[in-house]
Amino acid sequence: MNALPILLFFLFVSALVYAKKTGDVTELQIGVKHKPASCEVLAHKGDRVKVHYRGKLTDGTVFDSSFERNNPIEFELGTGQVIKGWDQGLLGMCLGEKRKLKIPAKLGYGDQGSPPTIPGGATLIFDTELVGVNDKSLGEEKENSEL
Repeated sequence: MNALPILLFFLFVSALVYAKKTGDVTELQIGVKHKPASCEVLAHKGDRVKVHYRGKLTDGTVFDSSFERNNPIEFELGTGQVIKGWDQGLLGMCLGEKRKLKIPAKLGYGDQGSPPTIPGGATLIFDTELVGVNDKSLGEEKENSEL
C-alpha cells in the first residue's frame, strides 16, 4: 500500500536530479555577467540590435559563435526574427552588457531541434554581448563616455 507513493516520490526526485545533472532548464534563466557603469541605451521591443554570441549545448559543445567570425548578428528585437529565448532574454539589456542565457527547448528549437548541430529538446546556453542598439554602437558609447 505504501510502496506506490514511495516509488512515485523516488521517480520524481530521480527526474529532478537527472535534469540538474544534465543542465537542462524548464524556464528561461538570465545571468548578468557584466553591466556597464552607466546604462544610457537600453534594448526595447522593436529596436534594431547587434549581438555577439556563443551558443553551446549543456555538455559544452559550441554550435555557433559570432565572436570567432567577428560578425555580430543584427535583428529587430521582440518580433520573432530569432528564437523566443533571445527575444525575451535580451529585453532591457544595456549597450555593452554581457548576459548568459539558459534557454529551455520550448523557447529555443523545440522538440525538432535544428539538425545536425542542435538535437531535439535541447537546452541552449548563450553567452551574449549587446554591441549595438539602433544607431548607437558599443564603440561610440565608449568614445562618448571618455569625452
